[in-house]
Order: sequence, then C-alpha cells, then structure tokens
Amino acid sequence: MRAVIQRVSEASVTINHHIKSQIGEGLLILLGIEDADNEEDIDWLCKKISQLRIFNDEAGVMNKSVMEIGGELLVVSQFTLHASTKKGNRPSYIRASKPDYAIPMYERFVKILQITSGIPVQTGEFGADMKVRLLNDGPVTIVMDSKNKE
Repeated sequence: MRAVIQRVSEASVTINHHIKSQIGEGLLILLGIEDADNEEDIDWLCKKISQLRIFNDEAGVMNKSVMEIGGELLVVSQFTLHASTKKGNRPSYIRASKPDYAIPMYERFVKILQITSGIPVQTGEFGADMKVRLLNDGPVTIVMDSKNKE
C-alpha cells in the first residue's frame, strides 16, 4: 500500500463540477492499493499517518500530529501510484489492484484511519474522474509504502 501524504491548508475533491469533499488544515492522502496489500498494511499505514508529526508546534518545529492540531483528513484513491515506468514511455499499472479487491481495501483503510485518528475522514469517489485541488502547506509531502516498513 502506497500513500502520498500532503500537509495542506485546504483541499477538495470535485466530481462532475460538484464539490464532493473538502477540508481545511490537515492531510490529503493519495492512496494506491496493490493485490499484495492486507489488513496489516492498512493498520500500519493508518497508525503512521495518524501519528505523523509534520505540523508545527509553538516553536515552529514540525512536532505535532494531525490529531494534536485538530486537523482534518481527506483520502483519495489513486491507482497511478503503482505505475511502472521501467519500459517505454507509457506507464504500466499492472501492480495496481482491480476494483473488486481495491474498493473493499480502500473502504477499510478509510474506516481504520477514522478509528485510529479519531477524526472524520472525507473521501473522493473510487474510480471517478476527480479534480483534486489543494494548497500544500510548506510544502510538506511525505511518501510511505507499507512494503518498506524497515
């Protein structure tokens, strides 16, 4: 499971010219799922994201988590995070899970992230043509892969 975590001042997802979800200060999480992912990957990633200390404390040091600042969470599925660009110029998405596996995993991730963080989680819509708008704060962008835990 691969995630791109962006500290944002605000973010939103628009589908068919209508805003589906929007958040203020918090984290925008782009999530890629592959067939090798399981419950352990979800639990590990949700715990890491919830406790990730990338928000400034009173001294201006990145020392607070999204939970500590009362921030918000937005999760958007993004199969292109598992793109392979080894051959040619057209990316291959063979590692990305098909919807029958990815959708339940995505929904489980959202549920566990909400439980772990205690923060309601906003979402995009799996498989939809989404327009994601964000104001990256910092900018701060962190990439995590549950297959690289050590």
